[in-house]
Amino acid sequence: MIAKICLVLIFFGVAIGVGIYCRRSTTSVDGFVLGGRNVGAWMSAFAFGTSYFSAVVFVGYAGQFGWKYGIAAFWAGLANAILGSLMAWWVLGPRTREMTHRIGATTMPEFFGLRYQSKALRIAAAAIIFVFLIPYTASVYNGLSRLFGMAFGLPYEVCVIAMALITCIYVVVGGYMATVVNDFLQGIVMLFGIAAVILAVMSANGGFMEAMTTLSQVPSETGFQGVFTSMFGPDPANLLGVVILTSLGTWGLPQMVQKFYAIKDGPAIKQGAIISTLFAVVVAGGCYFLGGFGRLYADQIAYTDAGTPVFDSIIPTMLSTLPEVLIGLVIVLVLSASMSTLAGLVLNSSSTLTLDFIEGNIVKNMDEKKRIVYMRVFIVVFILLSAAIALVQYHSTITWIAQLMGISWGALSGAFIGPYLWGLYSGKISRAAVWTSFIFAVCLTTGNMLIGLAGLTPALQGAVAGIPIVSWVFANGLNCGAFAMMASIVIVPLVSLFTKAVPFDVNPPEPKSATDREIDQQIGKELGAPAEALIDA
Repeated sequence: MIAKICLVLIFFGVAIGVGIYCRRSTTSVDGFVLGGRNVGAWMSAFAFGTSYFSAVVFVGYAGQFGWKYGIAAFWAGLANAILGSLMAWWVLGPRTREMTHRIGATTMPEFFGLRYQSKALRIAAAAIIFVFLIPYTASVYNGLSRLFGMAFGLPYEVCVIAMALITCIYVVVGGYMATVVNDFLQGIVMLFGIAAVILAVMSANGGFMEAMTTLSQVPSETGFQGVFTSMFGPDPANLLGVVILTSLGTWGLPQMVQKFYAIKDGPAIKQGAIISTLFAVVVAGGCYFLGGFGRLYADQIAYTDAGTPVFDSIIPTMLSTLPEVLIGLVIVLVLSASMSTLAGLVLNSSSTLTLDFIEGNIVKNMDEKKRIVYMRVFIVVFILLSAAIALVQYHSTITWIAQLMGISWGALSGAFIGPYLWGLYSGKISRAAVWTSFIFAVCLTTGNMLIGLAGLTPALQGAVAGIPIVSWVFANGLNCGAFAMMASIVIVPLVSLFTKAVPFDVNPPEPKSATDREIDQQIGKELGAPAEALIDA
């Protein structure tokens, strides 16, 4: 216990220390929100990866989908690395950095407002972000607090409040630079921690081959043995929904895309793509691989009164059998993943609310200092709201972390992915198409959630049983969110064919030749001023 407490205290001390050290970068809005747009490849890549993977993945998704699909859950981790990381960096990274610099966008709603020349779209995007980031943040608190309860025997409420307090301190003090520096340090912990946990769990089950042999003998609910060690598991259709939601989702999530706003230059994007992909292979692949062995602990995990597993208890149960020092390492590992995700979420939400909703609509003529004050206040407000949701959710009928995250990712990325992706590459997209994407995703995901809470899902499933795609979409919130994302990519260009486009030059200006740059420098010397500033003027 002493070792675990010391590790956690060291972690908290470092996080707060980094926040204090980085406070000098928070004197401007650009510095507070984007680190001055001068973040290097390694820090950007680790910031992307640690914001991607948190207690939601390690506790919620790894436990639930490992139980449902066995070793086949590893496909989700592999897709997270290829589609969610590598392709996102290649497709979105360079265009995002160039265009947000060119139009002066700091947040995703601001991008929509400037790109589509619509203040209403900017406000709507800000509202969607603020509303749907709350359940995602609450789900991070949930997963982390369960691990704390396992390791220290602390009440859930105490864990939530402690996490909220620490996150609040270092984000309020240090802003974006504090998050990326902490992300880098925390990412290193995550890489070593995942590897150590997998080796320990495999060793506790007689090694990899012995664990696989035992798992192959576990029958599924249909009575068949061997499905949990098969390539695609017992339910490939619903596994596909998990793969799409958790991988394609990063393309439309504001807290993920905003990492490209802050990166230093083009070469850093190329390096960051590789670093981020390798990070995802180890962390996401490792989490889902570990969760695939959850059924080996079927006699130890918690069950509901109805006899179904409490999925969020699976990974903590697996870890509870490890040596105490290793449990301490796991706590720091999940703290690392969760703190970085929480920091990115609250910073993104507060900056969006301040810059895209409050400024110019409620409070006129904000100066630089006042903007930063408002963002800091809203960081505190957002943390309090999400912590309250986590506490209420813990005692409500929404008991699975994955359900909360599915609602959040489906609504956010489903609303934004089409307008954002096509907005980067096409100058023929209409405002009507963007509105259609926003409305469709929010209505679909929240409607499906309400149907589920009302207990009407079985009746709906029966009504659409003859239409496979509709039946798949409404099978669960994850499939619904995945469909919203794919539909957004199709809806935006389709609606734009029949509605008036917002003219916009999406192609970056041609870079100057070496000769042109030399001429600019010579003119600058002769006129006694910086060349580029003179030419631009």
